Amino acid sequence: MAEGRSGTAAGGQLEERVDLTKETDAKLAQSQSLPLKEALALLGGLEKQCRIGNDLPNLVRVCEASMQLAKDSGDDAVVVQTLEHLASRRSQKTKAITALVAKCLPWVLTEKSHVPLAVTSDEQKESRLKLVVALRDITDGKLFLEAERARLTRALATIKEEDGDVAGAAEVLQDVHVETYGSLSKREKVEFILEQMRLTLAKQDFIRASIVSGKINRKNISEEGMEALKTKFFHLLTKVHRHEKDSFDLAKDYQSIYSTPTIMEDDAQWKEALQYTVLFLALSPYSNEQQDMMNRIFLDKNLEKIPAFRATLELLLKKEIINYPLAQQAELEGAIDANDAELASHWKTTLHTRIVQHNVRVASIYYKRIHGKRLASLLGLEPAVLEQEISNMVSEGSVYAKIDRPSDVVRFSAGKTPEAVLSDWASDISSLLHLVDSTTHLIHKENMTK
Repeated sequence: MAEGRSGTAAGGQLEERVDLTKETDAKLAQSQSLPLKEALALLGGLEKQCRIGNDLPNLVRVCEASMQLAKDSGDDAVVVQTLEHLASRRSQKTKAITALVAKCLPWVLTEKSHVPLAVTSDEQKESRLKLVVALRDITDGKLFLEAERARLTRALATIKEEDGDVAGAAEVLQDVHVETYGSLSKREKVEFILEQMRLTLAKQDFIRASIVSGKINRKNISEEGMEALKTKFFHLLTKVHRHEKDSFDLAKDYQSIYSTPTIMEDDAQWKEALQYTVLFLALSPYSNEQQDMMNRIFLDKNLEKIPAFRATLELLLKKEIINYPLAQQAELEGAIDANDAELASHWKTTLHTRIVQHNVRVASIYYKRIHGKRLASLLGLEPAVLEQEISNMVSEGSVYAKIDRPSDVVRFSAGKTPEAVLSDWASDISSLLHLVDSTTHLIHKENMTK
């Protein structure tokens, strides 16, 4: 083996490596005294030798030295040009590309962060933007630079957002499928996806925000140390569900916020979360899941500290007719969003509808048949309004009812088919015969004991 060589190829299984340390030391020292163009040309030739000779340590040294010379020149265009030139060389080594990116990152980002360095002029801003874009292009498609690409992408999105281009910032983040990156921690992935959600909501794209929210694993954000991210996620999710006017999902969002340990430590925060949970449960359509959640929330002792909301939950859980407006109507309406007049009006109308539906369900429990005017009087509604509400509930399948308009009769019990009547008769006869048999047996037993 010749001097200065190691790992000579044997059967084509190992690459030949040339040790160019002495030549690298000499040319690096020489480049310091040369003009920039000549120095870069000198190091360019040395870089080729190191790359072809598989001398990775010295290749990294040469690449870093070239970038430092370009940076020291103060010409930002040269920095970008040198970076792109070295990174795109034929069969460039992964260690060299990694070193180039690591060398340039501190020039555009704060240490180990995605926050762009502060600039004081438009010229500096333009130079920073060009270098960030160049670094993103270099890291594109390279698995060994996934973490760096994620940081650069967030930095580019931040720059665009600062310039007022929210849609552009959201589009930049959407191009990165960070959930597939194996080199990022769970926390980094969640932070990135939350940023995607925030910017998508900022440009009013609620459908995409809903899709992006599905990328977050609820178990991950429920782990210890992830409380801030969990709270942020569900607060963002409430914006999506408010837009969709989905009251039950809103109730679940606020219940998740309420159950976060850090929220429980702050009286103001847990009270607000619990109030919204109860409010949106009251606004939710009737279902087994809604009733189960109501019963579980009602057992919470903290509910006693917000009596108006506890009283609302208690009324909805009882099988009794509720008078509208409620005694605590002002407190409930005070918790409804006041910033959006249209949404606030929708929630108030929905609250009245839910109370009416509750009262109809209660009436269906206690009455098989009832006159429409009498039922309207009990519920405090106009007959036409009551008929419309019953029709809607029947269509939704939440109650069984038939209205006989000529007779003005509402029937809540379904008529039995002849087969059902016969089946009930047979069951009753069977029970009767069983009782007769048991009674006869007891009489015989009593006679035998005498």
